[in-house]
Amino acid sequence: MKPFSRPTDELGQFDASAASQLIGAVCDIALVLDVSGLVQDVSLGADDLPADLCQSWVGRPFIDSVSPESRAKISELANDARGGQVGRWRHLNHPDPSGTDFPVLYRAVVLPGTDRLLLVGRDLRATAQLQQRLMTAQQSIERDYSRLRHVQTRYRLLFQIASDPIFVVDAASVRILEANPAASRRVTGDLTDRPLLDSFAAADREAVEGMLAGVRTSGRPDEVLVRTADGEERVTVAASLFRQEASSLFLIRLGFVDRVQAAPESLDAKLLRALADAPDGFVLTASDGRVVHVNAAFLDLAQLATVDNAIGETLDRWIGRSGVDLNVLMANLRERGIVRLFAAEMRGELGVVTEVEISAVSVANGPKPSFAFVIRNIGRRLEQTETKPGRSLPSSVEQLTELVGRVSLKDLVRETTDMIERLYIEAALELTSNNRASAAELLGLSRQSLYVKLNRYGLKNGEAEPEGA
Repeated sequence: MKPFSRPTDELGQFDASAASQLIGAVCDIALVLDVSGLVQDVSLGADDLPADLCQSWVGRPFIDSVSPESRAKISELANDARGGQVGRWRHLNHPDPSGTDFPVLYRAVVLPGTDRLLLVGRDLRATAQLQQRLMTAQQSIERDYSRLRHVQTRYRLLFQIASDPIFVVDAASVRILEANPAASRRVTGDLTDRPLLDSFAAADREAVEGMLAGVRTSGRPDEVLVRTADGEERVTVAASLFRQEASSLFLIRLGFVDRVQAAPESLDAKLLRALADAPDGFVLTASDGRVVHVNAAFLDLAQLATVDNAIGETLDRWIGRSGVDLNVLMANLRERGIVRLFAAEMRGELGVVTEVEISAVSVANGPKPSFAFVIRNIGRRLEQTETKPGRSLPSSVEQLTELVGRVSLKDLVRETTDMIERLYIEAALELTSNNRASAAELLGLSRQSLYVKLNRYGLKNGEAEPEGA
């Protein structure tokens, strides 16, 4: 500390009142201690200090007003001041009844002509708050950095051990920035800063460029099937876009199709392929009837463009009349586990209604089973057996029962009545050797009514009636 060179000439003679004002103006808190360490008076220069708490120190030992870890510093303050030295600033903490300490930075001087000590202090609460915020921010940064380091380690490990070639490619220049060991083993030559398109056949590079342009525009992953530069292998090029700092990058994965197909095809794979190519519709649903998977034949029956249009929808959107048929089918499946040759209708998205025959089975799948349906188009078969105006009626009750579910009850009753009526007429004609007058009498009909019914059922064969008919 360097004092004024001419304090008497420049500052004049201060009295006690002026000295008190000066001390209150230049520090946040000032205390006068007697030789035993009792607080004689307190002056507050900062309005936001707890005035009641500070005034309660008067008449009490100053050492009682500080926290235990700060008490040793009070002796150091007093010893420096009484030894004539310019003491260092000491950081003391004062306990607050609210449960938090407020810190103050003190320096002590001996009042001239007395044995009393003057302690002047600076409020450090604002500094402590800044330090606390800085520490909290630093700890948060360290936690984020630790998480980032762990993520980077996992990414690097996956990148290194992946069996498929993987490239990190600059989206603007389409040049390889980084490649994993699998890529170095499969693709010859130095890969760093090499154009990605050089790895593919010249005829397929335009397809790769178009796929990358689509991913860059939409942000959605995509893939394309091409050949390698030597033309000996086919690969799927799968690309996804991500950002790093201010640049966009592609993550490219190559899948070697020929290498995968060279392996023996498993029985499960053959079965799945057979179901996919089957001429009858195949549907796999969850226990609530929502579609999980369908084959191409089902898409044709339902008049759908892609499998995605069917996934997640309930099967009664296409099967049965107003959901009744499907409810009956599902109830039988849950009870018996299998249903065979269930007759129903299938409604296409474009309005085409197809008569179908459904066989289904319940497949164990954890606590809730799945259901597999095979749907066969029997429209052409029904054209030969269904009863319509101008066509022959079913010749037996068994054929009638096959119509249940395909025609309404009203039509079924009418067709059953017609069938019985025709059978009775044929029996009467046979008993009377085709004598229509006698047949009408047996049936309790007039001749005219019998002739109408013969014409209706196509039984009038043009043969001459016996005399008396």
